[in-house]
Amino acid sequence: MMHNAPPRIGSLPSGQRDAITDVAGITVGHTTLADGDVQTGVTVIHPHALDPFQHKLPAAAAIINGFGKSVGLMQLTELGQLETPIALTNTFSVHAVAQAQIAQCARTNPEIGRELSTVNALVLECNDGYLNDIQHMAVTAQHYEQACTYAGVDVAQGAVGAGRGMSSFQLKGGIGTASRCVTIGAAHYTVGALVLANYGVQANLLWGGEPLGQRLAAQQPATVEKGSIIMVLATDAPLDSRQLGRLALRAAAGLARTGSVYGHGSGDIAVAFSTAYTLPQAPDAPMPAVAMVHEAKLDGLFQAAADSVEQSIVHALWYAEPVTGRNGHHRATLREVINQKK
Repeated sequence: MMHNAPPRIGSLPSGQRDAITDVAGITVGHTTLADGDVQTGVTVIHPHALDPFQHKLPAAAAIINGFGKSVGLMQLTELGQLETPIALTNTFSVHAVAQAQIAQCARTNPEIGRELSTVNALVLECNDGYLNDIQHMAVTAQHYEQACTYAGVDVAQGAVGAGRGMSSFQLKGGIGTASRCVTIGAAHYTVGALVLANYGVQANLLWGGEPLGQRLAAQQPATVEKGSIIMVLATDAPLDSRQLGRLALRAAAGLARTGSVYGHGSGDIAVAFSTAYTLPQAPDAPMPAVAMVHEAKLDGLFQAAADSVEQSIVHALWYAEPVTGRNGHHRATLREVINQKK
């Protein structure tokens, strides 16, 4: 089969950009470090234009396989709230980025940790150590701040930002994004996804349902799954944190369709949030009175979540560029390998 374009997943329509930024208010920024043995970076997802500490969003996480070193998931799960941008980076840079998030929040809210509560930084990670000299710990607070400054609605994909050094299916992985639109009664909603793809055994790769990996795997030695993927889902549908937990779990359906079995060494984590309303930091501020989507009408959103995650993974592979990094390690792109097989 010819592969001149990435497969289109599902029948639901996409938003204007086919990106997480089709959910109004969301912006994404990258800082990419590409210098010899250093192949890494930071990606930041801003959920809205307000201060997220003062105007929190309902959120939830799903730990599909917990081989990961992220920070902030415990409190997010307990309180069901997102109160910082979502940052993605490599495993050894999590704490540097978390400190940068805390400092950023403290500049805006000088009484954090004093008269105000502490802030729950949220930084999610994958291990890019095959291509990136992860011990160099090259990512700094400045890189996080740059990614915030660069944030916009047009999202670069592939070997950019946190995705610069990531590998998928023994090929070049990285950042991918997509969106799907859903109509529930008279209401129209968008579900957007952004993934940091760094997982997969090549022989298992499913490409729009086609067992493409079986055709490619002869070029690679057999291996075991020991990568990771971070999947972020956003929606403008009014959901509470419990419903968002259910939505986050559907990321696993999209992941499975690409050939993942959530292997022992894979950190497979999904975070979902809604932009439909915010939750105040101040205890004397009124809580919003929001009519949530009825439980029996969530299936369209579940479909959109699975499809947008699968499409995001497809985009991460398709839009990547080849990268040579630490000790000369190299990852070719899926497009290169497909062309070699023609």
